[in-house]
Amino acid sequence: MVSWDAIDTVLLDMDGTLLDLAYDNTLWTHLLPERFSATYQVSLDHARNHLFTHMSERQGQLEFYCLEYWAEFTGLDIVALHEELTHLIAFRPYVTDFLDHVLQLERQALLVTNAHRDSLAVKVRHVDLDQRLHALVSCHDYGAPKESETFWQSLIAEHPFDPARTLLIDDNAAVLDAAGRFGIEHLLTVAQPDSSRPTRTGLKHPAVHDFRDLMRTSV
Repeated sequence: MVSWDAIDTVLLDMDGTLLDLAYDNTLWTHLLPERFSATYQVSLDHARNHLFTHMSERQGQLEFYCLEYWAEFTGLDIVALHEELTHLIAFRPYVTDFLDHVLQLERQALLVTNAHRDSLAVKVRHVDLDQRLHALVSCHDYGAPKESETFWQSLIAEHPFDPARTLLIDDNAAVLDAAGRFGIEHLLTVAQPDSSRPTRTGLKHPAVHDFRDLMRTSV
């Protein structure tokens, strides 16, 4: 799926791409509603409806990814909730081998994530992302999510790259669409971002099923 002689830069999403999305899905769809329900003495169904409706309204906006925003909205310590589930933080299969392969090919490798810096910090303490990539970039550094052109303009200004010779791997179709509009030529998604959920089908973009496939292509 990748011709490495056409790639100089590899941009990699974190949650659902490099890391198993089971951690985040468990936190936001299970632990947070349960804690909200217990804290405010409301039914779990009420808590889910209240939280998920608001999340849907903020989808794709910077607030959707901001831990400070959700802490204020819920009145809960969102970072502390992250710490409760650290046993679920894990690389997806063969990701570390792939990252080492990219570095061996001497390609620029950047993490580009919508995750808040506080969330990123929790994960870096448990997996060595910072040791396997040239830089870790959060959308909060630029005040704009990856779904917006502003993010990509800010990224290329700080970390220059040729969009025509850049590969982005991301599990979010809206992000891939935005990157494509910006001119990034090589776009891949992930077939199974969450190991606890079925493999996705009917995807808009070509999907990575096994990172070893990307290592078998010749330079």
